[in-house]
Amino acid sequence: MIDFISINAHSSIRIACEHVAGEKIIYADPFKLTDAPHDADIVLITHEHYDHYSPEDIAKADSGNTLYVMPAAMEGKPVPGKAIYMQPGDSAIVCGVQICAVPSYNVNKPMHQKQYGWLGYIVEVGGRRIYIAGDTDVNDDILQLRADIAMVPVGGTYTMDAPEAAQLINAVRPAVAIPTHYGDIVGTPADGEHFRSLVDSGIEVQLLI
Repeated sequence: MIDFISINAHSSIRIACEHVAGEKIIYADPFKLTDAPHDADIVLITHEHYDHYSPEDIAKADSGNTLYVMPAAMEGKPVPGKAIYMQPGDSAIVCGVQICAVPSYNVNKPMHQKQYGWLGYIVEVGGRRIYIAGDTDVNDDILQLRADIAMVPVGGTYTMDAPEAAQLINAVRPAVAIPTHYGDIVGTPADGEHFRSLVDSGIEVQLLI
């Protein structure tokens, strides 16, 4: 059971990394936060759409010392603290956490084009590689990645749908897969179960939405 990862809603992810030099709190795309914990050490932003870059929710997560990791294409977008800008393929150590930028884009939809330079991330904590996909379709750039835990969108419309996400997970073969980006704005609550039914046995699927 993965008990250090939670999803507030949609693709709003919180990771409590007790294994890293004191407890580090990482958010990815904070959105629809119901309170204002002001506890983030790191906030990852995948791209500029309102459900991923939400200044109101970023302010609720910001601790006053938060570091922000963002696509280089978003330079100039305001955040409350210091921003570290990354291109696909870049890596950096942020607050003692290894973060690698992964391409995130559509192949058969117009909303998230590869040339925009938007990102997913692999975060390495406690000897585990955690993949946060962002808004992406299955594409050649992510089919070969390695991850122990993979969080992937399944809602369709703007991203891969449940069958496509299961195809990716069955190729990458993490120990644990967690579906995101469904049941709010796009997709239905049933998409998580549909995804789980299509993932190969031997890969644990956890539904956190």
